Amino acid sequence: MLRWLALATLILLADQFCKVLVVGYYNLGDSTVVTSFFNLVRVHNSGAAFSFLAGASGWQRWFFTAVGLVAAGVIIWMLRAHASQKLFSFALAGILGGAVGNVIDRILYGYVVDFLDFHWSWLSPVFTGGHFPAFNIADAAITVGACGLILDEIRRVRRSR
Repeated sequence: MLRWLALATLILLADQFCKVLVVGYYNLGDSTVVTSFFNLVRVHNSGAAFSFLAGASGWQRWFFTAVGLVAAGVIIWMLRAHASQKLFSFALAGILGGAVGNVIDRILYGYVVDFLDFHWSWLSPVFTGGHFPAFNIADAAITVGACGLILDEIRRVRRSR
């Protein structure tokens, strides 16, 4: 179990380190063009994924903090029980590191700091200016972890046939 907690900790540290740099060097709304399809930005998200509930009156900060803490507890319990299942535990470690990273933001700032802005013209019909919603390392780790859980389940089902 310790290697999975170490992976989650590495994800958490990388996420928080980058966020400290962004908060230290960028004002809200600042942007730096890196490539033709990628910018570094500073965006605040007081909601969840895709700014879900961002316009709420403030209760969502503590709601999403509580959800993240409960999820972290459940994941740690699951890691204890399934530490030998590599893909499953890898996926859980990614989700754990990301969830705790975003919980820290909500506690410290009242919002999550996002800074990765990818944009392609073919996304224009779905996203304004073709800009996918800005995200951070924690969000990426959660997404990779969720994909890992799906892949692990597909593999489990196929093995049982």
